[in-house]
Amino acid sequence: MTIDPDFFAELERFDASLKRISEDVQQGEQESRSVGEGLTFSDYRRYSPGDDTRLIDWRVYARTEEFYVKQFEEERNLTVHVLVDTSASMDFGEGDAHKFEFGAKIGLGFAYLTVEENNDFRFSTFLDRPTRLDTGRSNHGDLLRVVDLLNEAELAGSADLVGAMEEYASTIHSRSLVVVVSDFLTDPDDVESAVAALGDNDVILVQTLAPEELDPDVTGDTIFEDPESGDSRRSYFGGALAGQYHDRLESHVEAISDRATTLRADHVLVNSGSDFFDAFADVWVG
Repeated sequence: MTIDPDFFAELERFDASLKRISEDVQQGEQESRSVGEGLTFSDYRRYSPGDDTRLIDWRVYARTEEFYVKQFEEERNLTVHVLVDTSASMDFGEGDAHKFEFGAKIGLGFAYLTVEENNDFRFSTFLDRPTRLDTGRSNHGDLLRVVDLLNEAELAGSADLVGAMEEYASTIHSRSLVVVVSDFLTDPDDVESAVAALGDNDVILVQTLAPEELDPDVTGDTIFEDPESGDSRRSYFGGALAGQYHDRLESHVEAISDRATTLRADHVLVNSGSDFFDAFADVWVG
C-alpha cells in the first residue's frame, strides 16, 4: 500500500470537533480550558513521541533526567473506534482510487482529528475477526504506526462482518463513535445484524466503492471475476444487462442505507475515484 501520512496536514481545514456525536457524549477538550484545568491528576507515564509537551512534568525530569507526562482521569472522554475491511474485494481500484487505501485514509482522518481534539481513538482492521493496530496512546506517533501497519496489510479472503463486529463490541466499554469502512458487498441483513451487535453506540457505515463498480467502463464480451471466491463468468456486458447491473447496485446501496437508518446508524456512500477531501467532508460533516 502507499498511504502517505502527509495528507494529515491538509485535514487542518476541517473543524476539529466531532459534530456527529450525540449531545450527551462529552467532548474531551474545550477551547477555554488550559491543559489539565478542571481535571483530576491520575498518574505519570513515560513520554512518547507525539504526546503534548505541555504535559511534561519538568520537576520529575530534574530528579530523574527522563521525560514523564501527567495523566488525568478525565483527560479523554470520547473514544472513536475505526474498523477497516481487509477482504479481497477491497483490493480493487486503480491508483488513488484503490478502495482499501481510500477507505483507510477516511478512517485515519477520523483518528487524526480525534487526536487533535485530545480524545482517544482505536484503529482496527477486520476479516473474520478484528485486529487492533494502535497501542492505546492516541497520539500522533501512534497514528503514524497505524499508517505503517495499514501499508503492510494483506487483502484476501471474505469478511465475516457480523462475527467481527460481535467480537469487537465486547471491547467497547463506554458509549463511543464507531466508524466501519467497507464496500459492504454482502447481504444487507448481515449489515443490519452487524450494526445491531455494536449496541448503543453512534455508528457510521462508510461504504467505499470504486468508480469501475459504480459505472463499469466496459462493453461487449467481458470476463467478470469475484476477487473473494476466484469464480469468473464470461458475459456480454451492455444494453439490458448493464441496466440491470446499475439497478441491482442501486437497490443494494439503498438496502444498506435503509438497514442503517432502521438502527439509527449513518450510512455514507463514497466513490473512491472522487477527490479525497470532498469525500471526507461528506462523511465528517454529514
